[in-house]
Amino acid sequence: MPLPGHNHFPACLRTMKPMHLPWLQPGDPFPDPAEAWDQRQPAPGLLAAGGALDVESLQRAYARGIFPWFSEGQPILWWSTDPRMVLFTNEFRLHRSLRKTFAKFTADPRCEIRFDSDFDAVIRACATSHRPGQSGTWIVPAMVAAYEAFYRAGFAHSVETWIDGQLAGGLYCVVVGRAVFGESMFTRVPDASKIALGALVAWCRQAQVDVIDCQQNTRHLASLGAREIPRAEFVQQVGVNARRSSAPWHFEPVYWNAVLPHPNPA
Repeated sequence: MPLPGHNHFPACLRTMKPMHLPWLQPGDPFPDPAEAWDQRQPAPGLLAAGGALDVESLQRAYARGIFPWFSEGQPILWWSTDPRMVLFTNEFRLHRSLRKTFAKFTADPRCEIRFDSDFDAVIRACATSHRPGQSGTWIVPAMVAAYEAFYRAGFAHSVETWIDGQLAGGLYCVVVGRAVFGESMFTRVPDASKIALGALVAWCRQAQVDVIDCQQNTRHLASLGAREIPRAEFVQQVGVNARRSSAPWHFEPVYWNAVLPHPNPA
């Protein structure tokens, strides 16, 4: 479930039989992430099926580096990929043209970043956005409902790019303690989702959050500085960060100073 969105499920999962995996009942503990299928099996990273998408289950899953990802007609599928794609916030990469875009955005009074102003609109835009090479979305109605409940419980959040009073792009993420997990992005204006990601990085830096989970490797994320690390290292980091106290979830324009080399004083 990388930030730009993903829907390329292994062909074997279209007819997957749940008995080939640990089958969870609601409330069951998750298997150790190290028990996920490896490269010798048809869906590397697949850990379990079944269970529930309630707030408590999602919180337990994320705190162990596990996430749900499935398409319509499948059971809930739980994953913990190895290696894991992450963005270390001090490695966020702004190429020259994108740096100019950021500087222009921060200097324009018509443009603003909002946090959690309209989470429902963001996740629904992510679910319905057309993505080249994809015929559908993994953000099925059950996932939308689950993450809207996760948002109301204080664990899911949106980062929104607004221009002229209109929602131009954004992303939604999960925050457990100070462990941050990127979920999906959408854009209606060029680079609006990248600006939202830059704002998330800026917030993370001031909140002393070192890493954003991106889950799977994409060229887009790699171009922004994300890279793969071993799952064992990732799970260890998540376990530590998930137990830390949460930082206030809000955005101030001064946070851009942590991202832009020559920030606009505004």
